[in-house]
Amino acid sequence: MTQTAIQLYSLRELDESLLDLLARVGETEFDGVEFAGLGDVSPADVAETLDEVGLGAAGAHVPFDELDANPGDVVETYEMVGCDRLVVPYLDESYFDSEETAIETAHRLDDLAERVERRGAELHYHNHAHEFVEIGDRAAFDAFIAESKVNIELDVGWVVAAGRDPVSLLDRLAGRVPLVHLKDTADGAPVELGDGDVNAEICADTARSVGAEWLVYEHDAPSDPESSLLRGAERLLELNKRP
Repeated sequence: MTQTAIQLYSLRELDESLLDLLARVGETEFDGVEFAGLGDVSPADVAETLDEVGLGAAGAHVPFDELDANPGDVVETYEMVGCDRLVVPYLDESYFDSEETAIETAHRLDDLAERVERRGAELHYHNHAHEFVEIGDRAAFDAFIAESKVNIELDVGWVVAAGRDPVSLLDRLAGRVPLVHLKDTADGAPVELGDGDVNAEICADTARSVGAEWLVYEHDAPSDPESSLLRGAERLLELNKRP
């Protein structure tokens, strides 16, 4: 069954420790969290808190350079909190500005994925909008996913912001999208889920149909993170209960 989580980056403006944030999320309908770093909190304390509040670990965003430099240590750290899905959250425009660079990026991520997998974890790439720049007769993202085998954490909000159809991309990526970000955008800017241009119902239904194991809520710039957390949890619960 598909589970729901929140990307903790959404709550970064709350003046609370990671452990307090986990406790706060544990009071909602979310099944888990997706990490954006552990800060100075020990993995043992994080694992204990997750267990206490009844949350799972959907995944963790880890910068490419950090993973590339020492995949073994990163995998070991997140293994201690029950997390075996690591996500490269961002690569800038220079990685997708031509056919050649998009293909090179695909090969670099595939190489990193192999090194991560040898240590017992999975690698994913999380898109923004700039990957969809046109580079001849196709978009850089299309060249990238055609060349790469790495899993994709498709962010449907950024897909819509780029002018593409997230449903067709989810269908195309069937079997490669165990994590899907349910984000909403309006005119390219993040908004609360349901207030923008994303058809969350169809995206959630399609995500489940193509094998997504986690629907992950994210809001990059909520005006009220506490309210956004509660609203996001309720909305994902509704979406996950759809027949």
